[in-house]
Amino acid sequence: MAGFFSTASRMPRWMRNPQIRQYGCMKTTIELPDPLVRKANATAAERGQSFNAFVTDALRDKLALVIGRPHTGERAWMEGFGKLKHLHEETVRVQSVIDE
Repeated sequence: MAGFFSTASRMPRWMRNPQIRQYGCMKTTIELPDPLVRKANATAAERGQSFNAFVTDALRDKLALVIGRPHTGERAWMEGFGKLKHLHEETVRVQSVIDE
């Protein structure tokens, strides 16, 4: 990639940083409530982190929680359906007693 640019100074910042080149980086814009941003900035400062590093860690932690759940391919609200399948025969028996 360096051959494409005549000098390193004309190369975009992300190409000059080997860590960003290795892991990739995307610049994006999101809207967050002001109180949340203030609290995130304060917490990041207390930890000695930049805001970007703090938000990156927070997203990574949140995704780990979500991804850590076994994904069944179903939507989250559908995961509970079929959990009582083992009671089907008993349900049929009870219904037959009721119908008599």
